[in-house]
Amino acid sequence: MEEEFAEEEYKTEGRGRSAKKREAKAIEKLAERLVELPENELANLPLDQMLMVELTQARQTKGHSSRKREIKHFAGLLRRDDEARERLQEALSEFDFRHGQETQTHHDLERLREMLCSPESQDEALRKVATDFPSVDRKALQRLVKAVLHSNDKRAYREIFRRLKEGQE
Repeated sequence: MEEEFAEEEYKTEGRGRSAKKREAKAIEKLAERLVELPENELANLPLDQMLMVELTQARQTKGHSSRKREIKHFAGLLRRDDEARERLQEALSEFDFRHGQETQTHHDLERLREMLCSPESQDEALRKVATDFPSVDRKALQRLVKAVLHSNDKRAYREIFRRLKEGQE
């Protein structure tokens, strides 16, 4: 009975070989994501000097096999430092959240542009622009929309998006 309890506890706590492999794989995925992050996000990462040097080394490695080896080495360093790994996971979660919000905002502006360029929903979209984007020059926007509707002007189409984005900020 006691042996059965110990075995069950062993499985649920995840100290088995498979659990260790899953954890190692998750840390390797984290290291891979850190290596693939955009350059401007690196400054926001809570890394100590040694980990930053290793991350930079892995990012600069060009060959496929060499890069894979560098990522595994970086993951090994992360595996030894639980506190740093948790801070990095939090930073990546914040990055994902911000990136998701930016993407959603971008899609919302694209939908609004599509509504503006559609004769059926143009009036509704102009009202929305008037209330949500008071700084946007509506006369200029209407001229751009007219150019898109009448001559399928791609430059005007892009300009509508740019003006909406500026009006949002």
